[in-house]
Amino acid sequence: MKYIVVLGDGMADEPIDSLKGMTPLEYAETKTMDELAGKSEIGLCHTIPEGMKPGSDTANLAVLGYNPKKYYTGRSPLEALSIGVQLSKTDIAIRCNIVTISEEEVPYGQKTIIDHSASEISTAEAAILLDAVRKELSTEEFSYYLGTSYRHLLIWDQGKVVELTPPHDILGKVIGEYLPEEDKLRVMMEKSFTILNNHPINIERQKKGLNKANSIWFWGAGTKPALSSFEEKTGKRGVMISAVDLLKGIAVGAGMRVIEVPGADGTLHTNYEGKAMAAVDALTNDGYDFAYVHVEAPDEMGHQGNLKHKIEAIESLDHRVIRVITEEMKSRGCDYRMLVMPDHPTPLRIRTHTSDPVPYMLYDSTKELKKVAFYNEKEAKLSGNITNEGYQLIDKLLQIS
Repeated sequence: MKYIVVLGDGMADEPIDSLKGMTPLEYAETKTMDELAGKSEIGLCHTIPEGMKPGSDTANLAVLGYNPKKYYTGRSPLEALSIGVQLSKTDIAIRCNIVTISEEEVPYGQKTIIDHSASEISTAEAAILLDAVRKELSTEEFSYYLGTSYRHLLIWDQGKVVELTPPHDILGKVIGEYLPEEDKLRVMMEKSFTILNNHPINIERQKKGLNKANSIWFWGAGTKPALSSFEEKTGKRGVMISAVDLLKGIAVGAGMRVIEVPGADGTLHTNYEGKAMAAVDALTNDGYDFAYVHVEAPDEMGHQGNLKHKIEAIESLDHRVIRVITEEMKSRGCDYRMLVMPDHPTPLRIRTHTSDPVPYMLYDSTKELKKVAFYNEKEAKLSGNITNEGYQLIDKLLQIS
């Protein structure tokens, strides 16, 4: 038996009037998921522990079976693992987004944050911009490291964990009250606007109708993580397939293999089929027991408030990931259990994460359960199946009593 998680980041949502009261997951054409739903257990899962902030960090730790209250030390330290940054016990890792803020002639704190991802900037362009920031702002105390797309890293030597606001939580708002109280961090953010706003890369982006990547934004501070081995914990050898440094970092910390898929970039146009085939090959050719396939696009479209593209992302997850996995596993004669779920909701109405429970679907290729005909938030709620501690759901997938 093989085991698979297909994680549609931020896929869950709220009923939307323009969709006649349906959620994007209800409205989307998801023939594969709905076919599997008739043979699956459907339910709700609380992935965000009470009192913790709703993020992909805590939620994905829970889905992988790690209690966030025990293992979570901050988001950025997990991303540091992914890009090979060795943290000391006194280092503080901080996420460094490259964002878009408004350009009007007002003090920095009176500007508005427009886009947390700067039109999903490419890693190649971001590398040039981050290098410009690094040349001006790096010191023995502060070091900048390149990540992927808009997601980068600051290491603060002998620093402290400070309260910082995720940029995707304040889209469209004036930034002043959300800037760091720590002077050194706030000053670097302000200086970055001067460095980046009229950089040649941004002049060209503006001509192309793209948002300028004209400021850095710090958030997600934390200390060196210490995850236990996934294989020792579960008895399963696992692989992680994701374009996002956070997920790769969790995998590195858990001793899982990270598979890099060409063209997998965390955007709406990621290499969906490549991710699916990487999972199948790892399970059927390479001897692995467990594959975690993470798709970022639904979450990104939720943050952008783009209904059409969120539906498209969900349909791509269905047609181009789950369908490929099911067809390939069947053709190769391999029995498997598959868990399909979001990590958290990212409602289009608010363009950020919530702590509401998410719908899950647990499919077993060897069983015919015949319970419901659709997989969505409504059917999950009607099922009466609730997992209150999200980190325990993987035990059900892996049949660990």
